[in-house]
Amino acid sequence: MTWTPFYVGDGTPKNVDLGAPPPWRTFPRKPAPTEFRPPPGLVEAVNAALALRRPLLLTGAPGSGKSSVIEQVAAELKLGDPLRWHITSRSTLVDALYRYDALGRIHAQRLAGDDDIASFLRLGPLGTALLPAERPRALLIDELDKSDFDLPSDLLDVLERGEFEIPELARHQQDVVPVRAWGGTDRHPVEKGQVRCDTFPFIVMTSNGERDFPAAFLRRCIRFSMPTPTVESLQQVVAAHLTVSEDDSPAVDTLIAHFVERLHAGESLAVDQLLNAVHVLTSQEAPDSDATQGVLELILRELSRV
Repeated sequence: MTWTPFYVGDGTPKNVDLGAPPPWRTFPRKPAPTEFRPPPGLVEAVNAALALRRPLLLTGAPGSGKSSVIEQVAAELKLGDPLRWHITSRSTLVDALYRYDALGRIHAQRLAGDDDIASFLRLGPLGTALLPAERPRALLIDELDKSDFDLPSDLLDVLERGEFEIPELARHQQDVVPVRAWGGTDRHPVEKGQVRCDTFPFIVMTSNGERDFPAAFLRRCIRFSMPTPTVESLQQVVAAHLTVSEDDSPAVDTLIAHFVERLHAGESLAVDQLLNAVHVLTSQEAPDSDATQGVLELILRELSRV
């Protein structure tokens, strides 16, 4: 096989076939619940969280599959499309519960005398997960350790009580207001500003282990640490995502073994880096032997280095 670059750096316009992308980089993105392989102990942790109606806190290195868990659970238990709340240092509990466009409402009142508050309210991902429903919703709270220091503590009351108040509706003249849910146009009636779940959602919270959480928060969670991958587990992951020919198997096995060695040596690497490397190595346009090492080093660069 010969490495056929798309870009050659001569600035000459040309028609180039970019080929098929990796299965995990096709858009729009589609869930792939059957491709995730839970490590030992994770199934028990998920079932404990489901039985106790407690959030599941997953800790592990980037790319260890933490955020894939919820897709598989939601698909297997028919919980619908998972809701997602990606945490940043600016994330607040109120934003996750509901969004209120006060300035937009004032502007509409001045221009058209429109006092329909429902048009300016939308539930956030956590607020939508807490709506009454026959089946629990699945919610991913991703990278919680990236949050402001107080956010985990702010979550305590909502996670314990399964309800919250929208003050703008609690003092509104209408007792029942239809409010838009997160990620769609469906509206759900909210009575006197109170949102109360009647079945606690299945919540997965992920952390890269970059900070500690308060004990009061931890005791309300089922906790599980994603183990360091083994050669056998990574072979299963690769087989679930890619078809590796018999001719390519020895090179792929060597790549996986070297990847595991680097992990045990303390290097920070993600499983999706390995998948990227295997995809390039086994594609029809794979680099020749002279270029292979350089391309793989580029893809498998350690994450803690700039």
